[in-house]
Amino acid sequence: AVVSTQSGHYGRDRVNPFKKINVLASKPNSNVEDDTQEDEQFINIFKKAREVPTEKYDYPQTESQSYGWFTTPLIDSDRSDIRLHHPRTMSEVTKYMDAAWRLKEQSENMQ
Repeated sequence: AVVSTQSGHYGRDRVNPFKKINVLASKPNSNVEDDTQEDEQFINIFKKAREVPTEKYDYPQTESQSYGWFTTPLIDSDRSDIRLHHPRTMSEVTKYMDAAWRLKEQSENMQ
């Protein structure tokens, strides 16, 4: 899980942030001090790799990402505006069929 940098671009070898690794803690009764230091650059790369695409980039990188990229509504929802809000209503026909289906379900459950 170690990425070798042969060209020396990063200056040293580092852990691949895209591969999951298991880190073991030191023994609880050990007298040995842990002299390891956190690598801030690695932590930043790791956090960046775990972000969702909308947090990584300003705009979609692929055509598939463009669907649902901007999730904020274009206008505020107003429930009193009948052009945009269509609540369910019961008419004479739907009330009759609702009662008929309830009777049918009750009769089937009784058998």
